[in-house]
Amino acid sequence: MKRIALWALAASVGAFALAQTPAATADASLGTDEVVARNAEARGGADAWRKVTSMVWVGHVDSPNAPAPDLPFELALKRPDRTRFETTAANQMIVHVFDGKDGWKVRPSGGGGPDVRPYTSNEVKFARDEQVIDGPLLDHAAKGISVALEGTDKVEGRDAYRLLLRLPSGATRHVWVDAQNFLDVKYDREARGPSGRPATIEVMYRDFREVDGVRIPFVIESGAVGMDKKDRLVIDNVTLNPPLDSFTFANPVSQGRRASVKIGADASPASGAPVRPVR
Repeated sequence: MKRIALWALAASVGAFALAQTPAATADASLGTDEVVARNAEARGGADAWRKVTSMVWVGHVDSPNAPAPDLPFELALKRPDRTRFETTAANQMIVHVFDGKDGWKVRPSGGGGPDVRPYTSNEVKFARDEQVIDGPLLDHAAKGISVALEGTDKVEGRDAYRLLLRLPSGATRHVWVDAQNFLDVKYDREARGPSGRPATIEVMYRDFREVDGVRIPFVIESGAVGMDKKDRLVIDNVTLNPPLDSFTFANPVSQGRRASVKIGADASPASGAPVRPVR
């Protein structure tokens, strides 16, 4: 998620490069399977992604709802659906953990100790629906996800294929795949707003870079459709296949354990280089 200035420079260079390349028109002859296959190839290939069993992102969050700018975060991911997200604001840690079955939220409390609450049923459902390592398109049939090509749309001025996904839970998603580079650039999901009313959350993927043979977006923006201000996750470092034990995804304060677990600092990527430049 001095770093904002560097990100702005990179974004400007990328925008200039795109301006020099005419946007491709979507190929109407392509079907669902062809779009999904080209997306897998653009992201590094299905075989490369199948070798990724765990992942750690380290970066910062820029959110209009955050108490401070550039909040540092660490996100640990492990197949099939384990996640751990940590961020710190004003020396107070916030943790969200899901072990594949249950989840917990840890936040500061007025009494000084951590306030630990279990995930709600909707939060558990959402965590189970997410494909935490490689996304919903790769090996989608094996995951019980059906995919159908609905048509094409313009996404920020570029043609993109719109895919409808039906998850095993019954939930639906849309993924937009760029017609020129075949990277997934947009994603939406249904959620509940602060008032409890249904809302559509829109996620944009930007600044794809290659890390050990797979391509990962280093900037992820999300927010309700129609809102000008979005939450932005900026990734500074990615580590593939770090050793993550079961305690990383366990109840953060069970059995006297501390809320914080070191999930990224001591792990080293297989290649010895956590981040490689865009190719």
